[in-house]
Amino acid sequence: MSTYSIKDLEQLSGIKAHTLRIWEQRYDLLSPKRTDTNIRYYDDQDLKLILNVSLLNDNGYKISKIASMSMEEIRGEVLKLSEKSLTHDDQIHTLTICMIELDEERFEKILTTNIIKLGFEQTMLNIIYPFMTKIGVLWQTGAINPAQEHFISNLVRQKLIVAIDGQVGNYTGKKFLLFLPQGELHEISILFANYLIKSRGHKVIYLGQSTPQADLESVYNIHRPEFLLTVITNSPSSENVPEYINSLSAKFPESQILVSGHQVIGQDFTFPSNVRQMMYIRDIKDFLEEIHEVPQEK
Repeated sequence: MSTYSIKDLEQLSGIKAHTLRIWEQRYDLLSPKRTDTNIRYYDDQDLKLILNVSLLNDNGYKISKIASMSMEEIRGEVLKLSEKSLTHDDQIHTLTICMIELDEERFEKILTTNIIKLGFEQTMLNIIYPFMTKIGVLWQTGAINPAQEHFISNLVRQKLIVAIDGQVGNYTGKKFLLFLPQGELHEISILFANYLIKSRGHKVIYLGQSTPQADLESVYNIHRPEFLLTVITNSPSSENVPEYINSLSAKFPESQILVSGHQVIGQDFTFPSNVRQMMYIRDIKDFLEEIHEVPQEK
């Protein structure tokens, strides 16, 4: 069983810690436990409750009304809301509940409904990718455990692989080499980049997770891609990122290198002229528009 501080509940639910304390005192909504050293903490049931309460409250339910409901009634009202057309933020919130409860069936239903309504690309851009970014931050700060993060990542990864396999055609555009640095395992961003690039008629050579430098050089020498794309989330560490990217620039001077990820975004780095920083996945989409969409030959 996981344990959470009130700050963790704030990060996961979006409800300020001050508000949670008021609800706790006024409505007896939460019952924090205490460690042997008298430190307050909350468990999985508290987290599930406050996530459901937050969703209901955001959709017009008064907190006094919610506090008078049983857990079964609260869950029933949340399920009713899930059947309706929710905002993107509400969808992300509902997916967070699925993650905490490890509810694969409900996650699949939400994802499939949105893909039918919005299409795969818009579902990824507006719901899944912001959701994955959120849980990536929560995982790094310890607000969720690795099992929960892996559970969701694997479900999204499966959807991406199916969507990529569905991109069948004769790719006549530019050539992209996609890879993650050695030790880097967070694959969702470059899988989605793979989908975006292929859907616009460009060719992808996909090396995936934790690519050794020697393998990268070997594949590069065979294919000579115009572009290399990588995402740095954990590895290399932020202090080693400039050296790593400078080495890529020196080894592959004839290609443009596109880089993104938590270890790159918001950092005060100066990169060589053949390196371009991608702030978010939408930047990759915009970049593909810059180099022009190439029609596929069916």
